[in-house]
Amino acid sequence: MNTAISQQSGDVRGNILATGQRIMAGKGFSAVGLNEILAAAGVPKGSFYHYFGSKDAFGEALLESYFEDYLADLDQILGRSGQSMAERLLHYWQSWQDNQSVFDCQGKCLAVKLGAEVADLSEAMRLSLKRGTAGIVERLARAIAAGVDEGSVRIEGDPLDMAQSLYQLWLGASLMVKITRNVQAFEIAMQTTRQMLHLAS
Repeated sequence: MNTAISQQSGDVRGNILATGQRIMAGKGFSAVGLNEILAAAGVPKGSFYHYFGSKDAFGEALLESYFEDYLADLDQILGRSGQSMAERLLHYWQSWQDNQSVFDCQGKCLAVKLGAEVADLSEAMRLSLKRGTAGIVERLARAIAAGVDEGSVRIEGDPLDMAQSLYQLWLGASLMVKITRNVQAFEIAMQTTRQMLHLAS
């Protein structure tokens, strides 16, 4: 009985988070009210406050959940067998482009959408973003170092610095794609990535 209740509780909380992620990825954090999320999730307001103490607490949990899924996907991409590390890295950036070239990204581009907005609104959400993006950069740095060791990647300088530069490049490209409504920024980012890692076109 307790297990069933716990499972149901997790389902309700997960449903609220998934619904909020989808809506906020399209509209942003401040523009979305709790009533809109709860109506879309089919959950009464009392249930929301059972799981989250405030909208900021919800935002923090939303980002934690987003990055947990994101890092799991990244680990899967970078852990693929039968590919060089260069191929795995290129697959990651191609997936980034595919997910965020669609203007309705269905929650897949939450960090890009909310990053600048919530960093100034909530310290807790800013720190969640900082932890999540640091996890991405650390994984990319390890992958770049492994690629250098196997000979599929060649860089000048430190793998962590390179990973940071590339992540910032792609964040900037994502913003430009939203502004221009075309994918030229991603094409340039991919070309620059290949040059920085000395990969064949």
